[in-house]
Amino acid sequence: MELESRGAWTAIASITVAILLSSCQRQDETPKAEVRPVRTVTAVKHDIGETVSYTGRIEAENETRLSFRIGGRMIERGPNVGDMLEPGQIVAKLEPHNELNALRSAEAAVAAARSQLNEAQNNYERQRFLLARDVASRVQYERAEQTRDTARAQLETAEAQLHIAQDRVHDTELRADAGGVVVATAAEPGEVVQAGQQIIRMAPKGGRDAVFDVSGQVLRLAPREPLIDVSLTDDPGVHTVGRVREVSPQADPVTRTFEVKVGLTDPPAAMRLGATVIGRMQLETAPTIEIPASALTEHNRQPAVWLVDPTSLVVSLRNVEVLRHNPTTVAIANGLDTGDIVVTAGVQALHPGQKVRLLEAAK
Repeated sequence: MELESRGAWTAIASITVAILLSSCQRQDETPKAEVRPVRTVTAVKHDIGETVSYTGRIEAENETRLSFRIGGRMIERGPNVGDMLEPGQIVAKLEPHNELNALRSAEAAVAAARSQLNEAQNNYERQRFLLARDVASRVQYERAEQTRDTARAQLETAEAQLHIAQDRVHDTELRADAGGVVVATAAEPGEVVQAGQQIIRMAPKGGRDAVFDVSGQVLRLAPREPLIDVSLTDDPGVHTVGRVREVSPQADPVTRTFEVKVGLTDPPAAMRLGATVIGRMQLETAPTIEIPASALTEHNRQPAVWLVDPTSLVVSLRNVEVLRHNPTTVAIANGLDTGDIVVTAGVQALHPGQKVRLLEAAK
């Protein structure tokens, strides 16, 4: 019995040792974390005063919105987009039947009031003549005078209503108050329009603006009074210069850019309204970090780069603010400091906390 018990314990010990050895072997076989090779560049600030360019459009310096002063059904609209308008030209008409009927009624009311005033004036003159000869009483005279004054006030009221009716008939015709070109139409014949509703938008003859959407960083680096060179995108030989006339005080909520209007000096005839143009401006020299465009990625819907910790060689994401970019390089406004190691190749295959091996480092 003792030998059997000793043999059983020996078997159990053997099994336990085998299990432990197997567990250690499996732990030793666990794959090590992958060390990914990457190319990098070291961030360095350089004095950069390069020329930046933006694509924009030609707009009128001022625009006029033409609308009727009264409502009604529009029966005619002459000009279309692109047509030239002359001062006083009729551009649209409303159906005038109701206004013409009101005008005739006002004219009749004036005629009736004028007749009543003539009658009251004659009666007043007669009572004054009789009062002077002590034939009529003063009460009759004063009553005739009051009747005359009332008739005169009624005539003035009727004449005022006549002027209003005449103005409403005149308002059934919409006229251009200045010469210019039609840039948009907002209503068609047959529509019932309201007073003040836009019918035509026109650009008066005169000034032209080149309008661009510019980042806040470029605005901060721009000279005080920059001279902007503006040229057509499809014909760079057609160009002119201009100066900044207006900068939007508030950024666009989507693009976070500011609308800048550049007043053009003697714009060529080929720079028609709506034409696409390129504006170029020389920036002031400022220390700026530039990195290869391949280093840029996205994190939380914002531009970002992968940074390498020089001690642990572990990567992490950092959001950056882009000043400007071109096909090969990106200028960083905020987010990077001198000496930061930025991954320039292999950014799509990285994840936070991953260990890397540096293939190349540039300074």
